[in-house]
Amino acid sequence: MGYKTEQEAFWSGEFGNHYIERNECTKEALASAIGFFSKIMDRARGMESVIEFGANVGINLKAIRTLLPSIKPAAIEINQQAAARLREDPFFENGIEVFEESILEYRTDKVYDMALICGVLIHINPKELSVVYEKLYHSSRKYICIAEYYNPTPVEIPYRGHTEKLFKRDFAGEFMDRYPDCSLVDYGFQYHRDPYFPKDDVTWFLLEKKG
Repeated sequence: MGYKTEQEAFWSGEFGNHYIERNECTKEALASAIGFFSKIMDRARGMESVIEFGANVGINLKAIRTLLPSIKPAAIEINQQAAARLREDPFFENGIEVFEESILEYRTDKVYDMALICGVLIHINPKELSVVYEKLYHSSRKYICIAEYYNPTPVEIPYRGHTEKLFKRDFAGEFMDRYPDCSLVDYGFQYHRDPYFPKDDVTWFLLEKKG
């Protein structure tokens, strides 16, 4: 399949397959995700549905479903193996919507109470960020959650021996500048040396749409 950017091809292929192996949903990983999202969901009221952009095998959605058992999950996932795992996972016994495609190709025909992206914007070609921001905005009925590596100014970081595959910047700030009807509800940081719920130094931002 042809993709618009080399980053899409990178994650849809062999490297993305290996990423699945490195990020299995162990009990420890799920516990960390639950600890992480408990802070976010405590500030997001009236949640009945969520869509995750770049869900991989669904650890984040499992954490949210554990905290909110009745929530209806949906996922966009570019990697074929990860998408298959999501569809077949018995954890989502009541069903999960899986859109097996690039985020850049996803059509935002549906809206959900929350549009979530976690550890994915950092891997998007910076020239395409505005496209992803737009899809996040139009997929959300009320909340947008952005959880990424933060840096006040744009910077590229070498990633496992590869270049142009990891970028840090103020994603949430850019999003709010682009969509002034979205305001900051809360934000936080999860440290990789947290004694109970370690997370890979991720900063999260919960935004709310007004209107």
